[in-house]
Amino acid sequence: MNDFQLSIIFDNHRELLAGAAITLKITAISFILALVIGAVVGIARSRPGLRRWLFTPYVEVFRGTPLLIQLFFIYYALPVAGITMDNLVAAYVGVGLCGGAYISEIVRGALYSVESGQREAALSLGLSPVQAMVHVILPQAMRVAIPPLMNAFSAQLKETSLVSVLAINELTRCGQMVYSRTFRPFEIYTAVAVIYFVMTFSVSLLSRRLERVFHVSGRVSAEQRNG
Repeated sequence: MNDFQLSIIFDNHRELLAGAAITLKITAISFILALVIGAVVGIARSRPGLRRWLFTPYVEVFRGTPLLIQLFFIYYALPVAGITMDNLVAAYVGVGLCGGAYISEIVRGALYSVESGQREAALSLGLSPVQAMVHVILPQAMRVAIPPLMNAFSAQLKETSLVSVLAINELTRCGQMVYSRTFRPFEIYTAVAVIYFVMTFSVSLLSRRLERVFHVSGRVSAEQRNG
């Protein structure tokens, strides 16, 4: 094997970092979409009734099929039905819908972790069901949901590598293009892996910070109620 040439990475670092910026943009926008979808679906499926079953097919389909196939369907198959979108929008929608299905289960599990007596107590104090959800149940569920939500963000960040099939110049595709010019796969894909690791490790550090913040705030709230 030839010697590792660090200069290959330095000569192409701007292109790789530009790809990383697009990766972060896709991750951020699709994750916001996934959070909104996941919260709505998760709350609806946590309550008995028709709403729970209306969203079940969505969750099962997007959790039961590969994201790559979903992206192909959204970008290449939907235009046959008259629904056309550019590649970036298709990436946001595809990654967001897939992530939303998983986040809905995180939200639903977090809501189930809150004792049912909390809701009953809030309603007995005169709060409406919506107020009880917003002011009593969700703050408690959030402390449970933070770690898996941050894991979901890391997973979506890595899954954005699949949108390279839509000709989007995110990090993975940029790495492929640099490799096609330099024929130095070891250096290029090492750099790509390091950049992904730095991004996901930063998310991990942020997750630990948020866990400490919510743990402290939850402990203070408990002490205030007991005091």
